[in-house]
Amino acid sequence: MSTTTIKVDMLARVEGEGGLYVKVRNDQVQEVKLKFFEPPRFFEAFLRGRQFTEAPDITARICGICPVAYQMSSVHAMEDALGIKVEGQLRELRRLLYCGEWIESHVLHVYMLHAPDFLGYSDAIQLAKDHPDAVKRGLQMKKIGNEIVTLVGGREIHPINVRVGGFYRAPTKRELLTLKEKLEWAHDAAIETILWVATLPYPDFEQDYEFVALRHPDEYPYNEGHVVSSKGIDIPVQKYEEFFREEHVEHSTALHSVVRGTDNYFVGPLARYNLNFDQLPAHIQKIAQDIGFEPPQRNPFKSIIVRAIETLYAIDESLRIIDQYERPAQPYVEGKPRAGVGCGCTEAPRGILYHRYRIGKDGAILDAKITPPTAQNQKTIEKDVWHFVETALDLPQDQLVWQCEQAVRNYDPCISCSTHYLKLEMDRE
Repeated sequence: MSTTTIKVDMLARVEGEGGLYVKVRNDQVQEVKLKFFEPPRFFEAFLRGRQFTEAPDITARICGICPVAYQMSSVHAMEDALGIKVEGQLRELRRLLYCGEWIESHVLHVYMLHAPDFLGYSDAIQLAKDHPDAVKRGLQMKKIGNEIVTLVGGREIHPINVRVGGFYRAPTKRELLTLKEKLEWAHDAAIETILWVATLPYPDFEQDYEFVALRHPDEYPYNEGHVVSSKGIDIPVQKYEEFFREEHVEHSTALHSVVRGTDNYFVGPLARYNLNFDQLPAHIQKIAQDIGFEPPQRNPFKSIIVRAIETLYAIDESLRIIDQYERPAQPYVEGKPRAGVGCGCTEAPRGILYHRYRIGKDGAILDAKITPPTAQNQKTIEKDVWHFVETALDLPQDQLVWQCEQAVRNYDPCISCSTHYLKLEMDRE
């Protein structure tokens, strides 16, 4: 009996610090652990005692790539607690801000973090040597997403213009129109991106997932909707914790999330796409049909295609919002503190992001719960690696290790925003 151990000490295309351990004995997978060993940062703890108005700015610091998602989930939860309803142009501005984040996050993942896997490059720098036009296109698209976030959010990273009830300042129509020509270019670039990623080589790998996402009756989901699943869940956000629970695992500082009474589930672009395809505009559905990518889609390696499709949607939605925009008379809806509990759930680029707060009558936060997408996907990622290794043991060792790493990157995991490497160790007997 022989033992093989493989380590990849510097995997630069995930966010945060973690590790993957795979043990194979006699050509049978014995163990898979996705280890998140980065120290907890205790955001839930130090939110306690702060005013409800501070939650958007504090939670935005959790992530440098998707701060808008944290802000949006926090403000929706606070507004749920305070009985505030944000409608009209303020609601549209929130969608526009989320569009910016989806564009910059999805494009970063598609071009810089994931495409090198499919084309055999170690990183985007090497990819750019042979595909300079594609990488330049991606960088320009990402810049446009950043510009939306800057204009609406007040700053490119950790926006400062978001508040409970709306915004501190609403942009003018003229300011938003400065983005229109760039977005029109980005529309064509996004279609090119879809056609490009559709030609990438994909492993033959499908699983029976329980997809979970928001579902809105009138639109592709960003900020609002019921939490639904492909296996029958359909609940208001306020009942999230009745159907989902978190559990501690020894090998990770991130909690595993499961559906109560069953097991793991899958959030993110592939889940949104499968559960909301009918809410995409007809012209985007047509593009998906033309490339043979109608739902259901159960291959996580093809999530890169969904990110490209969602990028086109976010660009077109941005154009729609800008065209109909009229600056609101007031940039926010006023809310007075009162004792209560509020829940919010929005669609971060990587999947649903759930917040729940309990506040006192003076507006102080008494308790906070935040469940990010990657924590919800962690158990599913482990199972993906387990099943993928079972089907790919005949691959050369270096190729098997590469594709195990790629299976993790399918989810664009955001372990944290402090460091950027993942250690992989494979123990094979």
